[in-house]
Amino acid sequence: MASRLEQDLSCPICCELFRDPVVLSCSHSFCKVCLENWWKDKPLKTCPVCKRRSSRKNPPLSLALKNLVETFTEERRQTSPSPAQPECSLHSEKLRLFCEDHQDLVCLVCRDSRTHKDHSFRPIEEAAQELREQLRRDLTPVQENLKVLARSRAQLESSEAHITAQARRAQTQIRAQFEKLHQFLREEEESRMKALREEEEQKTQRMKDMMAAVSRDMEAVSQSVSETEELLRAADASFLLQYKTAAKRLQQRPLVEDMGPGALIDQAKHLGNLGFNIWRNMKSLVQFYPVILDPNTAGPRIILSEDLSSVRRGEAQKVQQNPGRRRDYDVLGSERFVSGTHSWDVEVGESKAWDLGVREFVQRRDVTEERDWSICFFCGEYWAFSPSDDKPLSVKKKLQRVRVKLDFGTKTLTFTDPDTNTDLHTVTGFISEGLRTYLHTDEDVPLKILPRNITVTE
Repeated sequence: MASRLEQDLSCPICCELFRDPVVLSCSHSFCKVCLENWWKDKPLKTCPVCKRRSSRKNPPLSLALKNLVETFTEERRQTSPSPAQPECSLHSEKLRLFCEDHQDLVCLVCRDSRTHKDHSFRPIEEAAQELREQLRRDLTPVQENLKVLARSRAQLESSEAHITAQARRAQTQIRAQFEKLHQFLREEEESRMKALREEEEQKTQRMKDMMAAVSRDMEAVSQSVSETEELLRAADASFLLQYKTAAKRLQQRPLVEDMGPGALIDQAKHLGNLGFNIWRNMKSLVQFYPVILDPNTAGPRIILSEDLSSVRRGEAQKVQQNPGRRRDYDVLGSERFVSGTHSWDVEVGESKAWDLGVREFVQRRDVTEERDWSICFFCGEYWAFSPSDDKPLSVKKKLQRVRVKLDFGTKTLTFTDPDTNTDLHTVTGFISEGLRTYLHTDEDVPLKILPRNITVTE
């Protein structure tokens, strides 16, 4: 009966006897502080038990329940035998005081000894109450760390499945291209497949290792939390005897390892310029693209072609978290240009909303800033964009293609119309540590990176 009554008088959140109990409109009761912490940062104030929305942000105090808890506590104190008081191992006296300097229990003889001269002492009950509150405060970030670990594990599981799906799609595309080639290329095909399998196994294994590590950390943290919560319910003397060990244990929090860049399958490495690299002697069946688009950076509304050379708008789809992804309708090139001269042609065709150019990522403390140099076509007008200036462009003939040329030697970026050999826009004097191609489209009409005619020599 006492156990059942104690359960009925306990808060569903903290599982301890009610402290300043409040009652919701659904008749469920909670400690006032527990409910406030539960509702913190939540837009909807719902009952933690039945999830029913509360009609009041400040529920009333339940005086009847509070008086019942006080009566139960007093009766239990009077009827329950007091726990055995531990004795001093040196003087066989009862440990009645807590030495703040040594953080240990002492008897009255210890207090007057030379060892504890000029030390500060407090009653056991007072010291236990304060340190118990301190341990509760120390427990909170550990509990939050456990939540972070759980979210990290969920992300790792999702990434593992995505990596496997990427590998399956890449295998399909690789086989489709190899079917066009003659039998003597089969050995090269197996070589490419082996590289993909090795990367898949390596990165999948890394996900599994990271999940295993997170699982171990979760188990250790869960055990620490359980042991600490059990200690918090212990008698004062027993609590104080184990306090230092518990407090030290709570300081040992595992760090959440970030997946970091390069965690996903590098499809550009396996698929970009694939035919050109493996079949130089059959140029009529092979096309070389100076820029390969990176599907790991594609926004959720972007659809890439199988050869990673064109992009169009599509239905919103679920995408994996990736540091390189930024905007819904953007995709970046797979290569980061840091020196030399580079050029590529983009076919815009009949698209009525596009933006293309180069993008720089600048790391400033904990924030990554983007800087774009581009030209765009929107609402029937052409514009040039840069980090410091935007201006309209005078274009007499509707563009079908745009040539982008990046020259690190002369520090120039030019946009031209290759059909009329007309200069559209030129940026001079810029300095960058690395630039990536980017395409933006809000149209079903694809933007295409055009293949380049290459003369192959030994």
